[in-house]
Amino acid sequence: MPADGTLAAPVSAAPRASSLQRLARRRSTIAFVMTLPLIAVIAGLVAYPAGYAIYLSMLNRRMDEFAWFLNYEILVESETFWLVVWQSCLFAVTAVVLKALIGFWLAHMLHHIPTKGQRKWRGMLLVPWVIPPALSTLGWWWMFDPTYSSINWLLAIIAVPPVPWLGEPWWARVSVIIVNVWYGAPFFMIMYLAALKSVPEQLYEAAAIDGATGWQRLRYVTLPMMRNIISITVLFSLIVTFANYDIVRVLTNGGPRDLTHLFATYAFQVGILSGNIPRGAAVSLFMLPLLAVFAFFILRGVTRRNKEMA
Repeated sequence: MPADGTLAAPVSAAPRASSLQRLARRRSTIAFVMTLPLIAVIAGLVAYPAGYAIYLSMLNRRMDEFAWFLNYEILVESETFWLVVWQSCLFAVTAVVLKALIGFWLAHMLHHIPTKGQRKWRGMLLVPWVIPPALSTLGWWWMFDPTYSSINWLLAIIAVPPVPWLGEPWWARVSVIIVNVWYGAPFFMIMYLAALKSVPEQLYEAAAIDGATGWQRLRYVTLPMMRNIISITVLFSLIVTFANYDIVRVLTNGGPRDLTHLFATYAFQVGILSGNIPRGAAVSLFMLPLLAVFAFFILRGVTRRNKEMA
């Protein structure tokens, strides 16, 4: 205290605050510089192609002048396009639901296998996801082939009539979904298995002490702890499944009578095979609002649950 009895003002607070602010600014600058390569990759591989696709969709067929929204108007008035929209939604939703259920069941079964045995089963069950889809789809095409179908040969042994897997529209859709589920279920399995291993064992012990059954432990302990992982995995799979191309292209090529086309295969047929690149770009861009709706509701649920847990 000074001799005149007045209190001395603290002089160290301001310099300390300013130094912390400088440090925060410096860290943010370093972080921004470190993310520049990722930003460049996203801009080059995502933003630029998306912007160029929007530009192409507004040109006429000869691509020498703007047609603005003419391509979109023609698609909206086309019955084939709305059939593609319905088929894409049916394919994506059905396949994702089946992959989620099968993947959860496989993960739940693997979770209760000893660690040594888990490695072996994980390796075998991941094989469908590791094989390139175009290559594995060729094998499925041989099994579904109307003349040499191995599946129909097995059905004939038990006196079941042969199934026109790729000849009838309904069975062709079922065939495409079967191949997609076979390919994508291991991804759900490995994601859900990692989520199951992160659930604390103390919660199961407390539920067992309270007398909870296996179904009650699954409903009130496992699923609430896995909801965010389930939501993010479903969203990622929806995006990939909507944009699926190789399975339909190899297995049915959109047939019979364009009744198994998805957005990607129909855009390829319209844009590349028919030579109308602007309209093909317009077809591919119609996926954006559908995926945006799915992403909005799924991510909103994830955000709401995070706030409740905070």
